[in-house]
Amino acid sequence: MIRDKVLADGIVLAENLHDSPRASRTDLLRVHTERYVEAFYAGTLTAAEQRLLGLPWSKELAERSLRATGATCAAAVHALDAGVAMTFSGGTHHAFADHGEGFCVFNDVVVATRMLQARGRIARAAVIDLDVHQGNGTHELFAGDASAFTFSMHGRKNYPFRKVGGTLDIELEDGIGDDDYLALLRSALPTVLAAANPDIVFYLAGSDTHEGDRLGRMKLTFDGLAQRDVMVFESCRAVGIPVLAAVAGGYGKYIQDTVQIHVNTARIASTYA
Repeated sequence: MIRDKVLADGIVLAENLHDSPRASRTDLLRVHTERYVEAFYAGTLTAAEQRLLGLPWSKELAERSLRATGATCAAAVHALDAGVAMTFSGGTHHAFADHGEGFCVFNDVVVATRMLQARGRIARAAVIDLDVHQGNGTHELFAGDASAFTFSMHGRKNYPFRKVGGTLDIELEDGIGDDDYLALLRSALPTVLAAANPDIVFYLAGSDTHEGDRLGRMKLTFDGLAQRDVMVFESCRAVGIPVLAAVAGGYGKYIQDTVQIHVNTARIASTYA
């Protein structure tokens, strides 16, 4: 739906949209345990693992997960070459080394970071995670790693209920609106980018902070989310850092609202390409 609308709205030319490749086993195994990767490939996740993931295993889920992770890897390479890129999937920040949680199978951002580091394309990465839910898997996978900086603004009372500390976490109360949210982000971004000194920023542009989201419990408007996106892209451009945006979470009461928020992010990203 996002792809169709960005084409219909003339935001992106068809020649600049690319099908998602599958993530390679080599790339996955830099982050995830062999047992977990093999069990997922084979469809032998236990019932308990599927409950924790929140999704039943299927061939379709396997294919989607491999391609979503591959898309982030491919788009990250493009972001380094072009300055800005976006994937219409990804941001699966609840995936851990040996299991998935919260609808997240593989941690695409960490997989992409390790892939770029292995190829010698980057030394350091930063994650700006503005999904309403804390990226507990990303935080744990990068814990103690000076080459990765994780910044998250998320609901204090929202999932996951056991948070994992990142480099910088800003916890938000239910019901926060545009003005207070944007003031916090505006204050944090210069500090994040200066401290991280990254070669690439992975921006998780979740739509679940929107006032119409079923799970977010926040009150950001369409305009507030657009200002959020501009703030991130503008801050990164000002210091010459490439950005890859991923859609992350979105559970709108009306699917067209979720789609429109992600399309708006794509429109804003296109002005920085």
